[in-house]
Amino acid sequence: MEIEFLNEWCRTGRLSFLDIHFARFMEGLAGGDMPELALAAALASSAVGRGHVCLDLRRPWEHARQKGIDASLWPSMERWHEVLGRCKVVGSPGEYRPLILDGAGRLYLYRYWEYQQKLSEGLKARMEAVGEPLDPVILREPLARLFPVEESADAVDWQKVAAFSSMWHSLCVVSGGPGTGKTTTVARILALLLERTGGSNLRMALAAPTGKAAARLQEAIAAAREKLNCEDGIKSALPVSASTIHRLLGATPGSSTFRHNEENPLPLDVLVVDEASMVDLPLMSRLIQALPLSARLILLGDKDQLASVEAGAVLGDICSVGEPVAFSPDFADACQKACGFALKKRTIRQDRGKENSDCIVQLQKSYRFSAESGIAVLSRKVREKDVEGALAFLRGEKYADLVWNEVPSCHRLGKAIKGEVVDGFRHYLVAANALGSKPREAADLMLKKVFALFEGFRILCALREGLCGVSALNRLTESILQEEGLLVGGKRWYVGRPVIVTRNDYGLRLFNGDVGIYLPDIVGGREPRVFFAGPDETFRSFHPQRLPEHETVFAMTVHKSQGSEFDDVLLVLPDRDSPVLTRELIYTGITRARKRVSLWGSQSVMRSAVARSTERLSGLSDALWGESSL
Repeated sequence: MEIEFLNEWCRTGRLSFLDIHFARFMEGLAGGDMPELALAAALASSAVGRGHVCLDLRRPWEHARQKGIDASLWPSMERWHEVLGRCKVVGSPGEYRPLILDGAGRLYLYRYWEYQQKLSEGLKARMEAVGEPLDPVILREPLARLFPVEESADAVDWQKVAAFSSMWHSLCVVSGGPGTGKTTTVARILALLLERTGGSNLRMALAAPTGKAAARLQEAIAAAREKLNCEDGIKSALPVSASTIHRLLGATPGSSTFRHNEENPLPLDVLVVDEASMVDLPLMSRLIQALPLSARLILLGDKDQLASVEAGAVLGDICSVGEPVAFSPDFADACQKACGFALKKRTIRQDRGKENSDCIVQLQKSYRFSAESGIAVLSRKVREKDVEGALAFLRGEKYADLVWNEVPSCHRLGKAIKGEVVDGFRHYLVAANALGSKPREAADLMLKKVFALFEGFRILCALREGLCGVSALNRLTESILQEEGLLVGGKRWYVGRPVIVTRNDYGLRLFNGDVGIYLPDIVGGREPRVFFAGPDETFRSFHPQRLPEHETVFAMTVHKSQGSEFDDVLLVLPDRDSPVLTRELIYTGITRARKRVSLWGSQSVMRSAVARSTERLSGLSDALWGESSL
């Protein structure tokens, strides 16, 4: 079997130079000409670059299809095991080798096998942790007070079930779509924990993967605090700030290490992580390792959203125990005693086993959308992979909160969306340009208004490049707004220019995903600066030349929009299909809107996207719920 075709794949972009270099290095360490090893190593490296945790040697056609590679070049499974089994650079789980091959035919880079192993061990330890015996009857009064009845007495209140689950296990995973009250639920859970400990010095922390998500979590907890039916002392004991996970762990500038780890654990009793679907495998693994086993961990997120840009789909793997999640009979009985209602029979397992899944609760009622709103119906059909149902819905009855438009040729897109772009951005730009005439005393109030107006509308794209991609849409938007006389100032730095940080700068405390706006400096009376809103409702400003890498953000990718919400969303799909277009991307884009979505696309592209699911290969689900081969 010749190996020269790897160089050809590198020249044509099917593999990267790093993949080829790693393959050659492994072949050299193995001590000879071993083309099968080089092929496996190159593709294992490539798999991680595409978001997978491992290479599945049982499914060569999948990798071949995705990379445009001739599947006939793939050795048989027997040949893989024969060759790799005698390579000194390939080991079995538990061995310290550059590559790890498990019994299910999954080939890992050692580092990613270790991340997965440490994470699965940490999660299972929390699932199985046995604390002090819990009398569910004791929880009945505080649960009834913190979660007042909103529906018929016999209806299942899944928020209350989530709260009980958080008392039952050291780990609680609360998944739910937009508007299902995840942060409201966790605020009540924290109050319940404080009440059970007598409001003692319970060390709590709130974290999220991005600065924007952390700010939203902090704001949501602050808003929920005022509505809690509990003593003022409990309310005041709730955490008042949230941080990024990197900041919580103590990221070291210029290094991949963190201050907090297994040897120096976080000084916490309770940790809440929001937007968990965005957390990649390496970061979640390091977080679990740094969290004491005695601490409770509460993960919030939407398992149907896009996974992290980096390797892994941790939340999806954790929640892959079944659909719907079924609870053990013991848990269901105790939950009824505590909550005052019975779980439905279809959500209770009749057999023993998988009791650990009692820690996973799916919130089902949306408090933002009515069940028949256009956004709610379409997102449900997309989530359920109802391709024809979604298309029929878009072609059919019109809804005030959902507009479907057949996308014209991308060359004519500007004229088609001009009205929506001007209406969406006009108000914030008018307010931004009026800032220079405002007195200093009104600075914070006016800055808040500008940011609030800007956050009311956003253009979302599936791709970065191309005529319907982020770069083109940002240039197109600037051109439209320039024609309308709404952009004032220089060609690059005009008043109101929105920018998004694309690289962390720990010195400035600016992080990937932070959004700022170039505005007159009515605070310091100097030339315009780029202002960033902080989670504590204050603002920091920087001269543009001090900013880390950044780009204009009238339009952003759906991936970048995770952790954010906007009143109105203009979602633009390309006029041709792409592997990037998946069910999860469409669902995530639609559900970024609080009030209205204007969706531009073609039926053929929409059909392909809804039918295609994002797949992240790993062994985490098997390690947690199946016969583990780790």
